[in-house]
Amino acid sequence: MVRRRVLPQGVHSAEVSGLDHEGRGVARLAGKVTFIADALPGETVEFRYTACSRDHDEGQVTAVKIASPDRVTPPCAHFGVCGGCALQHLAPEQQILWKQDELLNALRRIGKIEPEELVPPLTGSSLGYRRRARLGVKFVTKKSGTLVGFRERGCSFLATLESCVVLDPRVGLKLKDIARMIDRLAIRQAIPQIEMAAGDHVCLVFRVLQNPSAEDRAILAQFGAEHGFEILLQPAGLDSIVPLAAERRPLSYSPDGSDSRLAFEPADFIQVNGALSQAMVRQSLDWLAAQPGESVLELFAGLGNFTLPLAKTGAKVMAVEGDKGLVARGAANCIANGFPEVRWQVADLFKPDPKAPYLSERYDAVLLDPPRAGALEMMPVLIAQKPKRIVYVSCHPATLARDAGLLVEGGYRLVKAGAMDMFPHTAHVESMALFERGR
Repeated sequence: MVRRRVLPQGVHSAEVSGLDHEGRGVARLAGKVTFIADALPGETVEFRYTACSRDHDEGQVTAVKIASPDRVTPPCAHFGVCGGCALQHLAPEQQILWKQDELLNALRRIGKIEPEELVPPLTGSSLGYRRRARLGVKFVTKKSGTLVGFRERGCSFLATLESCVVLDPRVGLKLKDIARMIDRLAIRQAIPQIEMAAGDHVCLVFRVLQNPSAEDRAILAQFGAEHGFEILLQPAGLDSIVPLAAERRPLSYSPDGSDSRLAFEPADFIQVNGALSQAMVRQSLDWLAAQPGESVLELFAGLGNFTLPLAKTGAKVMAVEGDKGLVARGAANCIANGFPEVRWQVADLFKPDPKAPYLSERYDAVLLDPPRAGALEMMPVLIAQKPKRIVYVSCHPATLARDAGLLVEGGYRLVKAGAMDMFPHTAHVESMALFERGR
């Protein structure tokens, strides 16, 4: 039988020396590391223990005795209860500097490398930026009402939210309106979540565990019309999503701030932060410096977020993606914007086939934007390809550092790198790195 460790009772004091990768304060008490939520480096805090293990303990701030000069009042009244944000108590300009340090530390510790140039981080608005989200829904009988939003910090219960300051305000300011509308539905106890996707307009995809009645459908339709939402229903998997109305309004956005448009489906992956994504695309093209007529390979191309802007440079683009549906929509996006010459291929980039058609030619430059797992399996392939330049867009510094170390071993220089604040107020670190071959 496993014995549960007894938590030390009462309030304890600690001096905080740093932040961990989750944005919690780090203190050392009696030789043991303690992670303290809502504490900042340089602070003296009082806290209560929330968990204890053999290797480390965890706690929650109850009072700040000596505050960091970088501490600010969180912009959201729900901060500390809602688990959506971890760093609202830290000034936004300091959040991104910490993320930059996380990137550098990963490159040094894991990749054993240092960028020749650390570029200023990309930043944007820290509020109202989030255009994609999965919102939990729960009808609570004891409260005679519905909760809509994110889960409480450290548990599975939904937080009671009035609003959310990081969501697109077209949704973030209307959480209570959505909840009150669901209260009126006969299927209110059969709606576990809502997928939000915002482009030129906002789609709300309601996951429904039973079919809505005609009256339910009328309530949903009226709500959508009043608030400018397109309502869709998802009775099963992602391929079951259907619009409530007979006609769909296509979702779209500009990948680079120009008049180019990318159409996408409500469940498609798009970058959460629209304005920051546009800055990221522009920076990636600047770093890649693709010239007209050069051959460019794009890996993990999605539905064309980088592809379409790359095609506009005059480069010959080969876009590779593992999802057939995204490849079809990406190719359609290029055609719709006047670039039918962009070539698209479906390929498993986690199990690269050396005989794959896209590897039958040489490329001057490569751009890749892999998921959190990184692109480990593609590193030997890229090294063998010997492109002059590689731009690597990353959503996880540890896997970037691992892959960067391999590229440097394979003859590349890490010319520059920098963080991007795609998810303000969270501990999520996005970054970009430029590699060039040889001297």
